[in-house]
Amino acid sequence: MRILTAALLIALIPVSVSAQELYCSVSVSAQNDQGSDRTLYNTLQTSLYELMNNKKWTGHNFKVEERIECSFMITITEKLSDVFEAQIMVQSTRPVFNSSYKTPLFSYLDKNVRFEYIQDQNLDFVEGNHMNNLTSILAFYTYVIIGLDFESMQKGAGSPYFDKAQTIVNNAQSDPKATGWKAFESDKNRYWLIENLTNSRYMPLREGLYQYHRLGLDVMYDNQEAGRQAVVDAILQFQRVYNERPNLFVLSMLLNAKADEIVKMFSNASAMQKSRVVQVLTNIDPANAAKYNRIMQSQQGSK
Repeated sequence: MRILTAALLIALIPVSVSAQELYCSVSVSAQNDQGSDRTLYNTLQTSLYELMNNKKWTGHNFKVEERIECSFMITITEKLSDVFEAQIMVQSTRPVFNSSYKTPLFSYLDKNVRFEYIQDQNLDFVEGNHMNNLTSILAFYTYVIIGLDFESMQKGAGSPYFDKAQTIVNNAQSDPKATGWKAFESDKNRYWLIENLTNSRYMPLREGLYQYHRLGLDVMYDNQEAGRQAVVDAILQFQRVYNERPNLFVLSMLLNAKADEIVKMFSNASAMQKSRVVQVLTNIDPANAAKYNRIMQSQQGSK
């Protein structure tokens, strides 16, 4: 009886369950390929899902509820034997403190994806090796996502993961069949994404990322005005980066993910705040100027 009682007491002790870093959805669409067996793509989708969710990407222990939510939507555009051309939409979100709201942190459509795949092929990623272009691409974006998430919580905390992404870019340079890894191919690709994130000239962007989330959104539950002012300060940091390098790839990408959120955030701001934010954002992110101008048309906030 004592043994049974002890067992029951042990069962009642709270257990901290650790998990992998990602809570990741993966989809593979191939509507343009009517000739292949659907099993091919189902198997690919399952293998990638298991890789993303079962692999340990960092040395940190995450609780189940702390996992980073992200998605990889792979659209096959062309298939030539075992070679695939594709696009990958990558997105991630971050929870806001004391809220059920999840803020978009990363959103990018990579249109330059080429990889080889044979059905039932083992798909894995080994750090330091470029074994398969598709898994290298997914690992690259995984480290970018983790880096941005950490950076939004603590200044400089994303650096180790940005460095890992940089290593993947370096290792992929020797693959003559891989695309999207080289500087000369485009000014908006994986090479330049990680170059922008690791370049010390653009450090105000990462500081702004921390300000926007940790000092801005995370504070709004307790003090909306203080949180919103921190977001204004973050936008001014982004302006510093723009002045250093107009049309910087990573800046336009991050602002594109945040534009709708910023419009909602400042709909009830003071007239002065609205004017300042709209003036800066329409200058540094002209692609979304029409969205930002809606801030001025929203109901007048406090003076």
